[in-house]
Amino acid sequence: MAAADDIVVLIPCYNEAGAVAQVVQGFREALPEARVVVYDNDSDDGTAEVARAAGAEVRGEAIRGKGHVVRRAFADLEAGVYVLVDGDATYDARSAPAMVGMLLEQRLDMVVARRRPASEETYRPGHRFGNRLLSGAVRRLFGDAVRDVLSGYRVFSRRFVKSFPGRAEEFEIEAELTIHALELRLPVGEMDTPYYPRPEDSYSKLSTWRDGFLISFAVLHLFALTRPLRFFLGLALVFFSAATVLFAPVFGEYLRTGLVPKLPTLVVAVGGYVIAFVSPIIGIILHAVSIGRREAKRLAYLSPISRRG
Repeated sequence: MAAADDIVVLIPCYNEAGAVAQVVQGFREALPEARVVVYDNDSDDGTAEVARAAGAEVRGEAIRGKGHVVRRAFADLEAGVYVLVDGDATYDARSAPAMVGMLLEQRLDMVVARRRPASEETYRPGHRFGNRLLSGAVRRLFGDAVRDVLSGYRVFSRRFVKSFPGRAEEFEIEAELTIHALELRLPVGEMDTPYYPRPEDSYSKLSTWRDGFLISFAVLHLFALTRPLRFFLGLALVFFSAATVLFAPVFGEYLRTGLVPKLPTLVVAVGGYVIAFVSPIIGIILHAVSIGRREAKRLAYLSPISRRG
């Protein structure tokens, strides 16, 4: 295992006064020599004071959103191993030593805690369905090395953290972390860990529909950025098919009567064909750009600064 003082436990928090002390104490016991840092995301319920009293180092990020917190923490904190965990007391601190050990022994860059609910009540049905749907979409688009794509409990190497660009603003950060690893084909692993219900005096900030939409959009956006040729070829197929559906009856009517009574439909169909023709060209251009962007990330990942512990 890494030197204990070379491990930092990062806990992003927004209004988690009812749970953060339990999280801090759990990780201080599981990793007694590690540095435990709570990033208070402009809470108004005394989260920072509770975390400080529990023995954590407390820092702040005024811009609300978990993505902003993670990006700031990754830039500020220096360590050889980073443990990222939510401050809601749903994750198992006792699994941390095994996860850190797996990262170091197998020379991985990310270990994801694959959640195993302690009871049926732990997962809300909407969250369970959304996680399966989005995890399946990411695996289909980017690869199946990670099955619990939205897990908030992870361990990272320094070079992962220091090469991660971080564009996400809110809860889509987990999907972005996963896609970063899959895009660069980094060595990653998963470990089954217990997943517990929130404490009674803690409440979820995750909105099933709103955050589900944000995460879905983020996955689609990242797919367009990292796989532009596939994305725009798919877009071309969609527009070509839709244009053909619109054009066929208009063309049939023209063959029968020599007239084009549905001129607006014809205009829309032609517009669809134009987009279908242009999309692959855009995809080819952006594919070249994406290769350069991927190589820049790879160079950042391999740089001496990222590798230095």
